[in-house]
Amino acid sequence: MNKIELVTSHFLELAISKIPDLFMAIVTLLVGLWLIKKLGTIIQSRFHKNRVDVTLGEFLLSMIKVVFYVLLVISCASMIGIQTSSFVALLGAAGLAVGLALQGSLSNFAGGVLILLFKPFRIGHQITSSNNVSGLVMKIDILYTTLKAGNGTTIYAPNGPLANSVINNTTDNEIRQAEYKVKLSYNTNIDTVRKIVLNILDLDSRILKTPAPTVLVSSLEDNAIVLLIRTWSKNDVFWAAYHSNFQLIKETLEVNEIQMAGAKTEIHVINEPASNS
Repeated sequence: MNKIELVTSHFLELAISKIPDLFMAIVTLLVGLWLIKKLGTIIQSRFHKNRVDVTLGEFLLSMIKVVFYVLLVISCASMIGIQTSSFVALLGAAGLAVGLALQGSLSNFAGGVLILLFKPFRIGHQITSSNNVSGLVMKIDILYTTLKAGNGTTIYAPNGPLANSVINNTTDNEIRQAEYKVKLSYNTNIDTVRKIVLNILDLDSRILKTPAPTVLVSSLEDNAIVLLIRTWSKNDVFWAAYHSNFQLIKETLEVNEIQMAGAKTEIHVINEPASNS
């Protein structure tokens, strides 16, 4: 009985001695939670003021809060006498293991942060990357970018390779240049063809007058003069103008009897000696 009373007495003394530390830990926890909430509000307003992407802002804010929550718990635990060195070592080991297991995902995460931060493309942009990803950007998440291909299929592109590739953004600017190549025979009058083509383009309101269309000789091939036609139009009418004018140029040149260069075919006739029989 004396031993039980001794143990109880020792426990009560220990508990009483820890009351100030426990009180300070509780106060620190409450104040820390309030400060983290206040800090989150300030950071969120800063993100909004600087027009940080919503997806990136929410992710970064949640990561910051997690870090501060972990630090707060460790601080409170150490205040009441709990040894936190082993806990910190466990967290480090767990973080290393998770990092090794999620190398690809971390690469995609880093790529997503770069895309959302530097904005090489946005939702609604038509892009083509050097790793053969092409389509209309529908959604940008932390790990993947969702695109709609020209054939209607959905593409989920990992942000890591996408961020490290060369991006051709065809809708980032308001206007876009189109190129046509026409092969003409060597007996064609280039000035006549130039006037015909420029007249066609001048009648199309979708073709911008500034920068003006140009018709130039691009190269001289063995059996053809290659004429390069360049026009500028707004993005929303680019493809419609491109295809209709391509057909119209071809049909108008044919009506004006402009000779187009075709594949050159040579036929060799070999006269065989007559048979004696």
